[in-house]
Amino acid sequence: MTPRTLDRARTALVVIDVQEAFAKAVDGFDEIAAQTAILVQGARTLGLPLLVTEQYPRGLGDTVAPVREALGDVERLPKTVFSAARADGFDLRGRDQALVCGIETHVCVNQTVHDLLAGGVEVHVAVDAVGSRTAANRELGLRKMAESGAILTSVETALFELLGAAGSDEFKTIQKLVM
Repeated sequence: MTPRTLDRARTALVVIDVQEAFAKAVDGFDEIAAQTAILVQGARTLGLPLLVTEQYPRGLGDTVAPVREALGDVERLPKTVFSAARADGFDLRGRDQALVCGIETHVCVNQTVHDLLAGGVEVHVAVDAVGSRTAANRELGLRKMAESGAILTSVETALFELLGAAGSDEFKTIQKLVM
């Protein structure tokens, strides 16, 4: 069996709808936003392509400040479809692995993951950087994605897989992010 670990030359980070309107509705939102910001900073350190979506931003607001600040000038794709993979401009830039995080686990994250899997992409879902309005829906989404072939991971696990070794300036940056 081929190891299913993240490889920075193959991976793009997909950040789905971590927006202001979800802050009060999604269980554990502040921690999800914080973990997403760490993932974004780590991905930028490692030179990964980033794809960021906002579901109906006029109604649900902007990407939340911690994530927006970590993104810097990275473009955010507005969408009304639930699957980010179906949004205009969505492009993994030739990558065949996707590290996915965002809101809501059982809707937009779930549909994105299933579309990516159907397209032959190896998908890793950072469980500590996804959320739903209810714990039951979060667990349902995670279970459904895993049963369909997605690999469940964590922010720290993913970043250290992508890093691959200690001793570099990148390692020091990533270590500071997760500690």
